[in-house]
Amino acid sequence: MTTKVNVQLSAMMFLEFFIWGAWFVTMGTFLGGQLKASDIEVGLAYQTQSVGAIIAPFVIGLIADRFFPAQRILGVLHLLGGFLLWQASLAVGFSNFYGYILPYMILYMPTLALVNSISFRQMQNPEKEFAQVRVLGTIGWIVAGLLIGYFNWEQANTLSLTFQMAAIASLLLGIFSFFLPHTPPPKPRTEKVSTRELLGLDALSLLKDRSFLVFFVASVLICIPLAFYYNFTNPFLNEIGVARAAAKMTLGQASEVLFMLLMPFFFVRLGVKKMLLVGMICWALRYVLFALGDADGRGWMLILGIALHGICYDFFFVTGQIYTDKQAGERFKSAAQGLITLATYGAGMFIGSLASGYIVNAYTTAAGHDWQTIWLIPAAFAGAIILLFSVAFKDQQT
Repeated sequence: MTTKVNVQLSAMMFLEFFIWGAWFVTMGTFLGGQLKASDIEVGLAYQTQSVGAIIAPFVIGLIADRFFPAQRILGVLHLLGGFLLWQASLAVGFSNFYGYILPYMILYMPTLALVNSISFRQMQNPEKEFAQVRVLGTIGWIVAGLLIGYFNWEQANTLSLTFQMAAIASLLLGIFSFFLPHTPPPKPRTEKVSTRELLGLDALSLLKDRSFLVFFVASVLICIPLAFYYNFTNPFLNEIGVARAAAKMTLGQASEVLFMLLMPFFFVRLGVKKMLLVGMICWALRYVLFALGDADGRGWMLILGIALHGICYDFFFVTGQIYTDKQAGERFKSAAQGLITLATYGAGMFIGSLASGYIVNAYTTAAGHDWQTIWLIPAAFAGAIILLFSVAFKDQQT
């Protein structure tokens, strides 16, 4: 991979995750404050990412693996997405907002698989090269959070500006995508096409491998409690009095950068199986720290819980993406990335987003929320998953 391609892919990753981090972290606070949405409605809004992730494999399998270069599809999706984000910033009620954020996430979630596919197709050794590119995505997320904190946009009537910032970045990435390295479909148009291939279902053949099946099921289940973190950490921190919560939450992405750079070291010494389990354990620990922490004397618990995000994300998501790419082979790389997006952001977080909204709503008190009980619920669920799959992983060579 040349220096020019490295810079292009890094810039692509920066903008891809800057867009997401610019509005996603604080959406719960925006909905509960500016739009007066309920906790259940907050869960429904976050669930839109899962709807997009469920549709993503079909979009990728139908288009990117067959008909059009991946970079052009990426550009079109982000141009359309920029318009929808801007409209969402002007919403006057939850229903109006939902009408824009749902189609936006249907467009955005396939781009997560596309940026991975574009990157992997340009690399000779993804295990060594991918982390160096993907780390710029994490930095993009950090910059978005720091800007929100710097401008103090977590106030009642200013969070709509985060959506406008994301919309502008989406339009920029849409234009930039057309100048990315050419990434043609891996399959010729003239090749005989089956319905199975058109829908991207060929990647399901990966589930015949028992090791990959265990990884796939673990991905679905562990993302159920993960939804609590993405959906309600920012409202939680703001409610208990943590100043500039969005900026402090970027510590999680800072640790993500560190562990992203250390991933080649851990790959050699731990292997995929142990890295996945360590990531899952840190998720459970994070929820326990949130349950016990507060904004005063035990604020360090909150900070540590946020900082664990680097291990949680890198050791499970990024490791899983690399493992999936390796298992997929050349012909179904895009469809395989779409499949793992379906498992994590799709099925797992679809259930988790819905459940988190109802659970947080159920533990609402006159003074706010019973956050200690709320956080212990995903901690217990994650712990059960870890015990179950540590046994399932035991004899698997991954």
